[in-house]
Amino acid sequence: EAAVSGSVEMLLVEGQGAFTSQPPLSRGETTSTVAIAVDESGSAVGRALLLGGYLDGDDPVPVSTVSLVDLATGVCTPQPNLLHARCQFAAVQLPDGGVVCTGGYGSNWTKLSSAEVLVPFSQEVVDATWTWRGLPAMSVARAGCRGCVLSDGRFAVLRGNNGGGAASLCEALLVDEDPQWHPLPPMHHTRSAFTCAAVGRCIFVVGGDTASTEVYDEALNR
Repeated sequence: EAAVSGSVEMLLVEGQGAFTSQPPLSRGETTSTVAIAVDESGSAVGRALLLGGYLDGDDPVPVSTVSLVDLATGVCTPQPNLLHARCQFAAVQLPDGGVVCTGGYGSNWTKLSSAEVLVPFSQEVVDATWTWRGLPAMSVARAGCRGCVLSDGRFAVLRGNNGGGAASLCEALLVDEDPQWHPLPPMHHTRSAFTCAAVGRCIFVVGGDTASTEVYDEALNR
C-alpha cells in the first residue's frame, strides 16, 4: 500500500534540474489533490492552490477543501470550498486566472458530470471574497479525466472513466457569458488517470490505462 504524504518537492529548471525539498504542508497528508500554480509575488518561492482530494483512512471520503499554500513555508490558508466534494478530477487555470474544475468522484464515490469555476485569482481581491460559480454539466459523468486549455481559451476535458470503462468522449467549454460544452474528436485509445499537456496548438496525451502516446492538432481538428 502506497504511503500518503504531506511533503513538498520542487524541480529547479536552472542548473542540473535537481529536486529540492520544501517545508511540509501545514494541512497534513493529502491524496488525489489537484495543485494549480498561482501568482508568485506573494511568496519567495511560489504559491499553489490545492483543490479537493480525499481523506485517507479506513473510510476514505472525497472533500471540497481548497487551500492556498505558500511553498516557501508550507503554510496552507483555507479558501472557499468547492461547490462539490471531488477527487480524481480535471482542473486547469484559464488565461484570465480563473480556475475550472470538472468531473471526478463525489462525496458518495459516484462519478460527477458537474463543473465549476473560481473567480479570477487576484491579489487585489480579499481571499474571503473568492467564490465558486457553477457551470453547465458535461455530457457524461467521468472520473480520472484530465484537462488543458486550448489556444483559443477553451477548457478541454479528455477521456476518463464513466463506469462502463474509459469514456471515449472529449469535449470543450468556453467560460463566457453563455458557456456551452462542444464535442472534440475522440482519442484513439481509451484511458484514464493519464498525463496531458497543451503545447502550441497541440495536446499531447501520455499513459493512463495504456503505454501509448497521441497528439491532437487544433488546426487539423484531429
